Amino acid sequence: MNTVIDPVVAMPDVQSSVDTRHIPIQRVGVKGVKHPMMIAAGDEVLPTVADWELTVALPAHEKGTHMSRFVALLDAYRRKPMTPVLFGEMGQEMLTLLDAEQGDMQARFAYFLEKVAPVSEVSSLMDYEVSWKCMAKRNPVAGEPGAEFELQVLVPVTSLCPCSKAISEYGAHNQRSHVTVTARFSDAALVDVNAIIRSVEAQASCELWGLLKRADEKFVTERAYENPKFVEDLVRDVAVAVRDMPGVLTYRIEAENFESIHNHSAYAEVTG
Repeated sequence: MNTVIDPVVAMPDVQSSVDTRHIPIQRVGVKGVKHPMMIAAGDEVLPTVADWELTVALPAHEKGTHMSRFVALLDAYRRKPMTPVLFGEMGQEMLTLLDAEQGDMQARFAYFLEKVAPVSEVSSLMDYEVSWKCMAKRNPVAGEPGAEFELQVLVPVTSLCPCSKAISEYGAHNQRSHVTVTARFSDAALVDVNAIIRSVEAQASCELWGLLKRADEKFVTERAYENPKFVEDLVRDVAVAVRDMPGVLTYRIEAENFESIHNHSAYAEVTG
């Protein structure tokens, strides 16, 4: 009688063996994983593809972590409409799966809003770069949340130079600008991506649209001319708007103006 050996049972579990170097690893996991993600946005569910990074802390006595479990977790959540709250719960589940005390989970993805042009009222999609990050703890200190949530959103806008306008007999140079808001929240339920995007756009010389007709182009050109902003103005004005939003604990506001009359950018950063 032939004995059948289960190859899975016979395989050694090397990563679960004991390590004798006594060096803990603060972050180990997977990075650069492209995976589908469903975003819950009000009554809509927006499909996107995220660039994921999932890591956990590894104790000094453990040789390795179970890399395949990170991808299995992503697959388990890929059809669920994701909210910042559910994202935090997913981070907690990651710790349970990996038997880890703490870990980080980050997803970077394209986020689209439908916008209506200011004059013609034609609709088009506008894209933004968004990142969600969860910092999870299995046994948090009393009073601390089990998972902290950090949002980062890059909003492209138009800025027009006040100095150029002041010294020129006609016209003024303007540029496309990237305003990046990074904010940590006390409660993931208070995160409102759309509100942050609208707040940033409201502080710019003018916001951007995906599709504009001639009447719209006239509007945005004149709007920017009537509302000049230095890069310093941009970060300060956005900081005032963001710091008063519900649940914001800390923030970093960055603005980069891609200059139209120089071969370099103007840059400013505010933290609070």
